[in-house]
This record gives sequence, C-alpha cells and structure tokens, in this order.
Amino acid sequence: MSFEEFTPFRVAAGDLEIFGVKGGSGPPLLLLHGHPQTHLIWHRCVAQLAEHFTVIATDLRGYGASGKPASDASHTPYSKRAMAADQVAVMKHFGFERFLVCAHDRGARVAHRMALDHPDAVERLMLLDIAPTLAMYEATDRTFATLYFHWFFLIQPEPLPETLIGAHPDVYVDRVMGSRHAGLAPFAPEALAAYRDALRQPGAVHAMCEDYRASATIDLDHDRADIERGHKIGCPLRVLWGEEGVIEKCFKPLEEWRHVARDVSGRALRCGHYIPEEAPDALVAEMLAFFEAIEQ
Repeated sequence: MSFEEFTPFRVAAGDLEIFGVKGGSGPPLLLLHGHPQTHLIWHRCVAQLAEHFTVIATDLRGYGASGKPASDASHTPYSKRAMAADQVAVMKHFGFERFLVCAHDRGARVAHRMALDHPDAVERLMLLDIAPTLAMYEATDRTFATLYFHWFFLIQPEPLPETLIGAHPDVYVDRVMGSRHAGLAPFAPEALAAYRDALRQPGAVHAMCEDYRASATIDLDHDRADIERGHKIGCPLRVLWGEEGVIEKCFKPLEEWRHVARDVSGRALRCGHYIPEEAPDALVAEMLAFFEAIEQ
C-alpha cells in the first residue's frame, strides 16, 4: 500500500466527522472513492500524485471510517448535496478555497453535485466511469439493470437489503466487485480485506443503502431542478471510462455529460470499471495532463 507517508486526519463536517489522509505538496487535489470501497482505492496512484499535488483522499460519509449519521424518510442526510458539503468543509479546513477533484463511481456523483453547488470551489473536475445519475436511470434497460443489479436492490425499503447484506457482507463485496470483467484480480489483498472490514462496521450497510436510496429520490429532484433552470457544470470536465465496463456498453458518456456541463472532454481507457486499481499508470498520466501538473 502506498499511503505510508500520508497523515491520517478527522475533520468535523457539521455533526459528523470525515476521515481521510493527506500528503504531498503542490496544488490541492481531492480524491473521492467509489462503492463499496474507501479512500484505499487510490493506493496505486497516490505516490506519483503526491509528487505534484497536495493530495487529500477521504472516506465518503457513510463509508470507511467516516461518520454514518442517522437518516430520515427523505434520505436527505445521504443526498449528494450533503456529501458534497462534507468534502468542501474538509478542504476549507486545510485552507483550500479552490481545488482540483478526481472522483470514481459514487464519489464522482458527489463531485458532480459539488461542482454545481460549489462552483467557486472546484477548479477542474475529472469523473471516472459514470454517466449522470438521472440519465442512467432514465435510460435503464434490461442489460443495465442486470449488470448494475445492486442499484435496484439497495434502494429497496429497509430492512430487506440491510438484513441480507448484513448476514454476509464479505459475500456482497466480493460479488459486486468480482462480477466485473476482471474479477477480483485487480485488487490488492490488503485493499480487498479493508473493503470487507469497512462493510462489517456497525451502521455501514444501512449507510450504503441510504446513499443509493438518496440517489434514486432526492438526488434526482436536485438534478431535475438544475436542468430546468439551465444550471450546468461550469469548470472544465474530463470524463474517463473503462472500455470493458457498463458505461461503454450502455451509454454515450460524452453526449450525456454535454447535456449537464459546458466544457467536456474524455475517452475510454483499456480497463474496466475500477480504473484507479486496474489502470493506475494511464489514469495518473491523464490526471497530470488534465490538471496541468506535468513538470517542465
């Protein structure tokens, strides 16, 4: 693992704490992980990134070692609006009013909302292997529903998914992550063990379900409101996706992002969904080029 020289931290964000690690020097770069993972998804990238950036990698609200607040009937505590505010609070804690963001999967949905709600904070944005949430739900067909079955399982009313996953959380982690084209091979044993351990924590399964319930309800309301008033991501946006992944098979990602962002570029990489762990060198090269941090 490559976080040995990073400093762990806990930062208050409202009534909960966000856990993360900080290291390196240079322009501030926030890294946000996907599901069902933690900040450790970046372990193959951070050593190179820390040579160019002040890297801050966090666990999202509800995941890893970050706080898992109680939810409500509207799932508001797990809205991407709330989760984005957490991350802005972390960056401001360290004195960064404006910063770069690279985010994967669920973290990319948080970053999408962050760029809309906090446009003065996000200087440049890179999103990995997603299309906009609203577009994905509206385009759902049999192929997508089969490959992304967890989207529709996790949003079922409590306590069905909590009970079933809670009985064998390791099985859930291995099934979801191992069902992609490369199986479990891309994941370092220590990282995979950490993802399993994280989901065994009290409240972790419920928090994960609430994240997805929010994405299917209140988050869609927020996205529709932005579309209705023509509010788009204003900062430069780079989108990357795996050519072996669902985004490549089911969507036209550049076209979808151009509906909700003003300055979009991107391409497919030779990998699947878990880009930071499957194609770290290609990803770092893309990040250095896009974030303009290549040393002359």
